[in-house]
Order: sequence, then structure tokens, then C-alpha cells
Amino acid sequence: MSHLELACFTPTSALTAQSAGASRIELCTSYPAGGLTPPHSTLLALKSNPFITIPIFVMIRPRAGDFVYSAPEFAQMRDEIAAFKALERGPDGFVFGILTSEGRVDAERCGELVRLAGGASCTFHRAIDEVRDLWEGVEAVVECGFQAVLTAGRGGDAVGGVEVLEEIKRRVKGRLEVVVGGGVRRGNIGGLRGRVGEGWYHSAAIMGQGEEADGGERDLSGLSRSSFHSA
Repeated sequence: MSHLELACFTPTSALTAQSAGASRIELCTSYPAGGLTPPHSTLLALKSNPFITIPIFVMIRPRAGDFVYSAPEFAQMRDEIAAFKALERGPDGFVFGILTSEGRVDAERCGELVRLAGGASCTFHRAIDEVRDLWEGVEAVVECGFQAVLTAGRGGDAVGGVEVLEEIKRRVKGRLEVVVGGGVRRGNIGGLRGRVGEGWYHSAAIMGQGEEADGGERDLSGLSRSSFHSA
């Protein structure tokens, strides 16, 4: 069984994800920046909407650019997770990733954030595609306590990294969920599934300018409704 996660940058896109049959929402702001921490008010509005019934994971990323964070930036990430956890209707999970200046997974800081999440599911995002040693990095993600890793297999997109994605899934089977992301669109998702297999697939379904999901892309050619399971 496969599942579709849609990255949503506006409340309208989140409603689109629900109606398109997505299994989960990754809530962010700023598509041009690659996704940053969204306002609490956006999450609260969606959690208060009876139409939204699928889980919502929140991106924790204080700025655009690399994933090596200063002490104040890390403190901001800690504070954001604590603040989201304190909400009456908080997120179902978090998405984040921190690297060291040497290009390794920052296991100490990531582990602290996973613990702060207090049992909420945590996904290590595409920072994994920038580590110096992929297999060392993947094992560090497992050891930190993450439930999933979002990756394009070190390629510029998932299609380019498909062989690495296959190998990642083989190595972490039963220990870590692999979320395939990076340029996933309706024109290639069938081929990716044919190679990588069942599991989680991630897309913003955005074509061109703007932050709203494209009408023709949002159901990824119907896969979110027919071939994919809506959890």
C-alpha cells in the first residue's frame, strides 16, 4: 500500500490536499525557500476545520539555505516545537533536520528535538541528501529516533536518485520509513513506484510560480485516489 503526503504552503492548499485524497499534509510556509516553519495560526485554523481529517506534520526550519544552524537558530527550533506541542490542537508530527559543519547528521541536536517532540512522529527532511556519507547519515537518523526520512536519493530529484532510493529502502527496511520526494509529479510517480515500490511519496504538486497546488497535478493523475491509500 502506498501513501501520498502533500506539502502545503497555504490553508487553501491544505484543503486541496484533503479533497485530492492525500494521506497526510506537510505544513510549511515559503515554497521559494524550500519550506519554513509555518505560523501557529495556520495550524490552528486547519485543526479547527472539520473538513481536515488527515494528519498534519509541521516543518521546523527557521530559515532558507543550509542546514547548519547557529545556537540562536537551534534555540528557535526548540522553542517552536515546544510552542506547537503546547497548543490545544497541536501537530501530528514534525519535519526537520540539522547537519554539522562537517556534513554529518547532528545527532546530538536532532536527538534533543526528537525527545522534545514527546512521542510525536518525526521525519528527517531532505537535509539527508546533503550529508557527506549517506549511509552513516541514514544510520544516524535511525539512532536519533526519527520514524521517517524524506529523500530524493541524493539526486537533484527522485527520478535521478531512484537507484539510491532503492538501496536506502533495502537497508532500512523495518527500521525507518522512506518518504520519496523531490520533483515527484503525476508524470513520473508511476515509474517511481515501479522501481522503489510501495510506501510514502511526497509532492508539493506545484507547477511554475505561486504556492498553490496545480489543479492538474494535485491528484497526481488520480493515484492519490485509486492506487494510493488515504489514511
